[in-house]
Amino acid sequence: MSGSPVLITRPGSRGEALASAIESHGYAVQRLEVMRLERLPESAEQRAVWLDYDHFRRVVVISPFAAECLADALDRYWPQLPVGIDYYAVGGATAATLNETLGVKVHLPPEAAGEESSEALLRLASLSALDQQRVLLVAGEGGRPLLADTLAERGANLTRLAVYRRQPLDPEPAMQQRLAQGEYRALVASSGEILEHLARWCTEAALNQPLIVSSARLATLAGKLGFRAPVVASGATPAALAAAVVRVCDPQEADVDQDDLEKG
Repeated sequence: MSGSPVLITRPGSRGEALASAIESHGYAVQRLEVMRLERLPESAEQRAVWLDYDHFRRVVVISPFAAECLADALDRYWPQLPVGIDYYAVGGATAATLNETLGVKVHLPPEAAGEESSEALLRLASLSALDQQRVLLVAGEGGRPLLADTLAERGANLTRLAVYRRQPLDPEPAMQQRLAQGEYRALVASSGEILEHLARWCTEAALNQPLIVSSARLATLAGKLGFRAPVVASGATPAALAAAVVRVCDPQEADVDQDDLEKG
């Protein structure tokens, strides 16, 4: 398996960044295209939210693609960004997108949480009691209801706005064959939807290969789907996932890197 590639499932530009991070450690990477993100056509509901945007007190953005959709809409409707809104992101990539496109400060999960997840974001004190504050949650269709349900339970006057959909794709025949034969060094997945969709093509050979996931929640899901060797990365960033790939594919190199970190 030493000459086999690492398979990654992250779509779009974030997948490119992940591929570069893994390749920087000397591993071949192949993109496993099983999910496409598609913007939703602007609806009357979306227009109403954008026109009323300055009335929101807090805006929570679920992903980098949601952040891009938000920024494009605000560019059309608000040439000058409304003030007095606090922005929140589940992960660093989403925060970076908001900062780059809107120039806003973004609240992230506390560093002590050690993970990028909805659960970690909800530990922020500023989201603990919302007292009928107007909160906008910008997300894709479907997905986990945890954030929306918890914010509403905490008193938010919540609007959940879907701005994109996830379109599952069948793997190309060559990739289906790789999965059938387990011909890869590791599989990297940081989305539960992708993992559930992908599992139907994973034979016993694939289920026994290393699977890199970005959270303990995904590791639990992987176990239920039959994956026997899930490895939890320290986060969903390209660097964290690439480090987990090294840990799986070359434990000796990972130990050396960890020793260097401890000495530093």
